[in-house]
Amino acid sequence: MSDDDDAIAAWRRQQYPRPALTVDLVVFTVLDADLKVLLIRRGEAPFRHAWALPGGFVRVGDGGADEGEDLDAAAHRELVEETGLPEGSVFLEQLYTFGRRGRDPRGRVVTVAYYALVRPDLAPLVTAGTDAEHAEWRSVAHVDRATLAFDHAEILDTAVERIRGKLDYAPIAFDLVPATFSVSELRAVHEAIKGEADDPSNFRRRFRRMVEDGLIEQAPGKRITGRRPAAVYRFVRR
Repeated sequence: MSDDDDAIAAWRRQQYPRPALTVDLVVFTVLDADLKVLLIRRGEAPFRHAWALPGGFVRVGDGGADEGEDLDAAAHRELVEETGLPEGSVFLEQLYTFGRRGRDPRGRVVTVAYYALVRPDLAPLVTAGTDAEHAEWRSVAHVDRATLAFDHAEILDTAVERIRGKLDYAPIAFDLVPATFSVSELRAVHEAIKGEADDPSNFRRRFRRMVEDGLIEQAPGKRITGRRPAAVYRFVRR
C-alpha cells in the first residue's frame, strides 16, 4: 500500500462530518410575453404544501469506490424527473452555490443551483415530479418571495439577475423562443427578461447585426401576426 493509500484510508477512518448536497433548478420560460418560473408545491416535509423550486439530493454513493453522480448529472436527472421533458431538450447551466447555515431545517445542506431555459412550445408539456403535489408556471414579477420554501427566494432572484446580465452578450434568448421566430417575438423575449420595453428601431438594428454576424438566418415560411405575414428566422447553432 502506498503512502497515498494510507493517507486516504486514515482520512476515511476519521469520518469528518459532511453536509448533505442538493441541486436546485430555476426553470424559466416566456409565455404571453411574460417571464415565468416553474414552481412546485412540496408534497413532503419540511415546508409541506409550500411553493418551492424543483430539485433534490445528489446521489453520493457508499463512501467507498462508488462516489455517486457528478453535479451536472444530478442536475440533468432532476430536470428530467421534475419536468418530464426529454433529456437534452432544455438549456441548463450552473448558477451559484448556496450554503449558509440554517438554510435547511433538516441540517447542514449545501445546494448548487442551476438555471434552465424552456422553449414556449415545450412549457405546456411540463409535469410535476413524483415528490411534488403540483407544478405551475408563475410570473416572476408576481411570485410572493416570502412564501417560498428554504432560501429559494434568494436563488430565484440570483437567477433572474444572471439571465438579465447575460442577455446582451450571450444568445440565451434563443432558448426561450420557438424553433423559428419573428423579429417581434424575439424582441418580446428580450423585454420579458429585462422587465422593460425595448425600443423597436434599436432592437431591429441589433437584430440586423445578429444576422450579419451569422447568429441568425432567415428560415422558410412566414408568421401571420397582423395585417401582413412576418418573416421568420432561426438561431444558427454552431
